[in-house]
Amino acid sequence: MKVLVGLSGGVDSATTAAILKNQGYEVEGVTMAIWGDKKVSSHKGTHGACLGPNEKEDIESAEKTAKFLDIPYHVIDCSKEYDEIVLKYFKEEYLSGRTPNPCIRCNSLIKFGVLPYVAREKGIKFDKFATGHYARIIENNGIYNLAQAKDKSKDQSYFLYKLTQNQLKNILMPLGEYTKSEVREIAKGFGLEVSDKPDSQDFYEGNYNELLGVKDKKGNIIDSEGKILGKHNGIWNYTIGQRKGLGISSTEPLYVIKLEKDTNTVVVGNLDKTFKRFLVAKEINFPSGIKITNGNYTAKIRSNQLLQECNIKFINNKLEIEFVNYQNSITVGQSVVVYDNEDIVAGGIIDEVK
Repeated sequence: MKVLVGLSGGVDSATTAAILKNQGYEVEGVTMAIWGDKKVSSHKGTHGACLGPNEKEDIESAEKTAKFLDIPYHVIDCSKEYDEIVLKYFKEEYLSGRTPNPCIRCNSLIKFGVLPYVAREKGIKFDKFATGHYARIIENNGIYNLAQAKDKSKDQSYFLYKLTQNQLKNILMPLGEYTKSEVREIAKGFGLEVSDKPDSQDFYEGNYNELLGVKDKKGNIIDSEGKILGKHNGIWNYTIGQRKGLGISSTEPLYVIKLEKDTNTVVVGNLDKTFKRFLVAKEINFPSGIKITNGNYTAKIRSNQLLQECNIKFINNKLEIEFVNYQNSITVGQSVVVYDNEDIVAGGIIDEVK
């Protein structure tokens, strides 16, 4: 079987390629180039982002891994599609007062969509597409379930909930069965130079305003009673639950509790105002292809959160979710992902919070 492995230049994807080749698969490597000719005024100077001007270094690292493993290697330019599908969405959501999750959109539409499609269009032949994600794909009677990884601290299933059956049946994620420390040891065992390379953490390493490309838009910062506490330069500079960098003084900590696009207003309040139990999600995806029944499940509203007990109703193509316990900073535009034990059964974009 021929497997095309998405190489990012890091330890996880390199180890994935090494494991699969060692298991007897015919392996080729591919890297998607998404930076294009973007110009930025500054960045942190570190290298821990998916999108950034240091992409050339990642490609060089991936190519070096491919040569070491003696496998063919390809670079495919996906920058145009990335700009249209991910960055356009990123900009529209932020300017609307919502908080997007570009990684989720990139995974389903670019990394597991555009990239393998364009690879085939360019004549690269393969049976399966593999990545270094920490998640598991479990087949049961022709149904492919997306499940949490063995290493819950590194689990990335939350970011993959938009994958479909047609995608899951053609994907391999071997690292789902290992812990991160085991992966690094395996990488050392294979002699991979990237075995100790730090993980990438962020979507973008610079100032988000560099991607948004908009001018300041002055507005008011108010409390929940409507009292003006200060001014801001654009609601897109704030996220729900944010405490630091508000630019206002107060005798007690204040948090962003609402962003109002129509009035260009940032609303802040005490910590207790950030806790809610009820949300409505739209754009629902069922990775298994099977719609869930109403009832009790567990869910999370951010990737690094522990699973939370909740009751779910699927009504008019939306999920109505009521958590047993109050949740901090449920954020419109982010995703809620629903699990049955370790399997993802549904997920969607948070559209309302009550």
